Amino acid sequence: MHPPVDPIIFEIGPFALRWYGLLMAAAIIIGSTLASREVARRGQDPENFWDMLFWIIIPGFIGARLYYVFIQSPRTAEGIGYYLSNPLKILQVWGGGIHIFGGFIFGGLALWLFTRLRQLPTLVYLDAIAVSLPLAQAIGRWGNFINQELYGPPTDLPWGLRIDPNRRIAPYNDLSAYPESVRFHPLFLYESLWNAIGFCLIFWLSERFKAQLKPGDLSLVYLLWYPLGRFFIEFLRTDSWFFPGTPFNMVHILSFAAVVTATVLLYRRHRPTAVKT
Repeated sequence: MHPPVDPIIFEIGPFALRWYGLLMAAAIIIGSTLASREVARRGQDPENFWDMLFWIIIPGFIGARLYYVFIQSPRTAEGIGYYLSNPLKILQVWGGGIHIFGGFIFGGLALWLFTRLRQLPTLVYLDAIAVSLPLAQAIGRWGNFINQELYGPPTDLPWGLRIDPNRRIAPYNDLSAYPESVRFHPLFLYESLWNAIGFCLIFWLSERFKAQLKPGDLSLVYLLWYPLGRFFIEFLRTDSWFFPGTPFNMVHILSFAAVVTATVLLYRRHRPTAVKT
């Protein structure tokens, strides 16, 4: 497996249209369209969702980028020092380098603030996003494929990913130990497939158990499903900073906390009540 196209579609002077940005835009448009329909299906005005989208996207991208720069980047070729020496590079998200957990934090705060100011039901909007977000993530991950990022350690599996030497991080950029014939785990593919399955699951639940679901349930299912897969995928990451002497990083902690919290809340919301006699 190898990226079949150049990351840049075309350039006009200093401006370039990149596959990464195009795929991210497609993911946002498709996911947002589906979410707006989910909002309408729940009896809310979809125009409020489109207004809210601008509140979410900008803080979400800022949070996603800052998380990458200050937490994720120490294992990359750039590293924190590179970004601190070139602060304008922090703004260049089109070349890759964002992290979904930072987007969750900043975007979630923006959504909460917007719904409070507009006096809208926060959980209803969160559920609509929970239905569509896995699909958007599944699409967006293919930008990592074209950029030759989000790959794991070497593998002999038939779907191993070829990474150009100039896109590798240490120690895999040592061609004497890891020649160009070496293939790597395509973590972007694993996560894309996990998200696609999650989308099908959450969408099915939203239809099959419509009458039994409470506002916020689908959001909790998402917070259980996505971090569960991400927890195990993180063990294969080659570009993360891990706690010294351990195979764990910050995403493991956040994912574990999300899965446990979502599981407990779902159980408490739907646990059977004892029948009094």
